[in-house]
Amino acid sequence: MLERALDHFLEKGFEPATIEAIAADVSMTKRTVYARYPDKASLFRAAVRRGVERYAVSRETIEARRGTDLETTLVNIAKLRIALIATPKGLKLQRIINTESYRFPDIFNTYYQIATLPTVRFLADLLRAETAAGNLAIDDPLMAANVFMSMVVSGPARFITSGNPLIQQDVDNRVVFAVRLFLQGARPR
Repeated sequence: MLERALDHFLEKGFEPATIEAIAADVSMTKRTVYARYPDKASLFRAAVRRGVERYAVSRETIEARRGTDLETTLVNIAKLRIALIATPKGLKLQRIINTESYRFPDIFNTYYQIATLPTVRFLADLLRAETAAGNLAIDDPLMAANVFMSMVVSGPARFITSGNPLIQQDVDNRVVFAVRLFLQGARPR
């Protein structure tokens, strides 16, 4: 039921999607749906959470993006995140989270905890290790990892979610430029 409910919310949005249509789509009565979810908002939260869980990549997938050097690894991680957003389902999910997070701030937090935080933790570990090796000078690796995600991934993601697709060469150029800028600011002085 959550998969079909998510499809309804992604296709129509929160307001236009109805419990009646969702129930009919899964051959249930409205009463059965309400027995599981007390209101439309509860069903929406559960459906979005399910979508985020399916959208999130595993630590192994993140680890597999490790390159031969720090710059390559950061570029690979950024491209992974952007590619996820650019998928049809990822794009719809990102748009509904962006659109409805004013009404449901918890869905943004759910997205961050499930889909973004594993990448941020991987990056923080990587930045911590590079700092310990003397290659970087970062006092707060977790904050730096979050800034990296905002600086390198969010720009292209905003273009894509706003309906302005970027060709792969544009994504590559933006990512490499932003990664180099980030690393320049993080190097010891």
